[in-house]
Amino acid sequence: MADLRVNIGGLELKNPVTTASGTYGYGEEFLPFMDVGRLGGVFIKGLTPGNREGNPYPRMAETPSGMLNAIGLQNKGIDHFISEIYPRIKNFDTHIIPNVNGSTVEEYIEVAEKLNELDRIPAIELNISCPNVKAGGMEFGISCPSASAVTRAIRQVYKKTLIVKLSPNVTSITDVAKVVEDAGADALSLINTLLGMAIDAKQRKPVLYTKTGGLSGPAIKPVALRMVWQVYQAVKIPIIGIGGIMCATDALEFILAGAAAVQVGTANFIDPQVSLKIIDGINAYLDENGFSGALELTGALTG
Repeated sequence: MADLRVNIGGLELKNPVTTASGTYGYGEEFLPFMDVGRLGGVFIKGLTPGNREGNPYPRMAETPSGMLNAIGLQNKGIDHFISEIYPRIKNFDTHIIPNVNGSTVEEYIEVAEKLNELDRIPAIELNISCPNVKAGGMEFGISCPSASAVTRAIRQVYKKTLIVKLSPNVTSITDVAKVVEDAGADALSLINTLLGMAIDAKQRKPVLYTKTGGLSGPAIKPVALRMVWQVYQAVKIPIIGIGGIMCATDALEFILAGAAAVQVGTANFIDPQVSLKIIDGINAYLDENGFSGALELTGALTG
């Protein structure tokens, strides 16, 4: 068996396969179906300072080769997570990595500071695709100055591995990646969902209540691969690839493009055991092609 261990900004994962925030709950929901401890890590659903009900229904829609979602970061807030959920999941035999959200820099700081105190949380994923209320609702991640500012602010208060999740809805993702790296990020996750829309022609209205939502699934994979490859050329910190990974071959393509690890998202809704199958598939590929470890594959394109 090949050595599947990889390193993400100082955090060692037992293998490169993790689950994407928002598609895997808090991990405990999948315990009836699989051994969560086999995963390299679990990126749990987004946390905010206080309770959020999320957007009104309908807020999910199936699309050709993908799905749209506009959940709206529904969660009961960081304090509820610490008191009720963290005690139930802290002893998982894998890394638990919360996704951190806020409408202002101060809200991001509040969540990050509280997570910094939890012994069994070794890293956070900073979601800079949230609307910046002080900037009129513009996403933090689509502006280099705001992406840098929020990353730098969290770097000052969060002492463990800081992973920043990038939005693809930008003119140049490499520019954003570089300023986030300079601001102190240890690693990058990319990509978040692409902005999309579905319309019900019979009723002549949008399918989602919010009209637009985040597109995920196989439809976005070529875009995600291109962005991972571009960012790999531009930064020195590790990349976690996300976007339409449905099988081991998809994951391997992201790793070859430059990702050190991957997140499996939409596929979890189709097959709750898919991430374990991807781990096994990566291992088989390494053995069959004479690689001793997963690290040898990162960025290993031959042309």
